[in-house]
Amino acid sequence: MLSEIVKTTKELVEPVLQEKGLELVDVEYVKEGKNWFLRVYIDKENGVDIDECGVVSEQLGEKLDEKDLIKGMYFLEVSSPGVERPLKSKEDFEKNVGSNVYVKLYEPINGEKEYEGLLDTFSDETAVINYRIKTREKQVEIPYKKIAKARLSVSL
Repeated sequence: MLSEIVKTTKELVEPVLQEKGLELVDVEYVKEGKNWFLRVYIDKENGVDIDECGVVSEQLGEKLDEKDLIKGMYFLEVSSPGVERPLKSKEDFEKNVGSNVYVKLYEPINGEKEYEGLLDTFSDETAVINYRIKTREKQVEIPYKKIAKARLSVSL
């Protein structure tokens, strides 16, 4: 049921976002404490503002009410994914070459399951990350299919 709610929400919000030149980053339906939250993360090249989130929330809320998708009470949240936005697709990786990333793997490569560094390239189903261990620069090639989770990373 949860995956159906996420899938249908994506289908309902896509036309709203396309009309406004926005991109869907992620949708999640989660229970926190005793409350359910339907969270929709949107973005565009220079970021989204609170007014854009409000308009999308209003229009999506109407569509969800019409569809009567979710039985019971829930909170709808539409927001920006923030500076450490998740990388959910190959296209996300391609768009963020040259950015700092954090990647968690399904299985270790060179004895490590987590890497953080500069996404040097992404091609042929492989992400190449330049990272640092103490004062040494290293590089790792990670097959896309081995990536469990990835996000942009803020470097200070």
